[in-house]
Amino acid sequence: MIPSDIRVLVVEDDPVAADAHALYVGRVPGFTVSGTVHSGAGARRHLEQHAVDLLLLDLYLPDGHGLQLVRTLRAAGHTADIIAVTSARDLAMVREGVSLGVVQYVLKPFTFATLRDRLTRYAEFRAATGEASGQDEVDRAIAALRAPRPAALPKGLTAATLHAVTTVLRDSGSGLTATEAAADVGISRITARRYLEHLVESGRAARAPQYGQVGRPELRYRWSGH
Repeated sequence: MIPSDIRVLVVEDDPVAADAHALYVGRVPGFTVSGTVHSGAGARRHLEQHAVDLLLLDLYLPDGHGLQLVRTLRAAGHTADIIAVTSARDLAMVREGVSLGVVQYVLKPFTFATLRDRLTRYAEFRAATGEASGQDEVDRAIAALRAPRPAALPKGLTAATLHAVTTVLRDSGSGLTATEAAADVGISRITARRYLEHLVESGRAARAPQYGQVGRPELRYRWSGH
């Protein structure tokens, strides 16, 4: 028997982000998008009409907190698993989510590679069936869910510097050139450009030529929010 795809409901108040998340989910083999909604009420209505295995759930919704939605769904008998998608870094909230059955947290902003890793590991965990032969097998099943592999960076790039470049770019209202980013972070312009190009390639930034100056136009990078 060929297993059916894992059906995912994307719950995200920002329509642009919701479409991006749905696109990401649709690119992962073994997963299909059941629907996209922008509120807790929309999620409840969808679940009343469609079978869903997994919610990709933003925690800040216009009609209430995502964890309150999870409580409501559990009380109504809905057993779909939850992957929380949020910019919140409050560990008390993380613990509360775990107690409600949130199986993974994905911090915004994230790349396709990050979400693909979480979904793939969730699928591995979900595929484990039957009776475990011993403690090792139980540990392996849980490890598939709880110990995600970090997405690999291109050679020569470090997580610390990427975080610094990401922060200054995200905080810049009108975007930054590589020269400006280099000055803000304290690295060379060439190094800054490598990190900025990586953000463009991973879908988290956009670039456009900056005109109005004598000579060759310089590229200006802007945070895309995805």
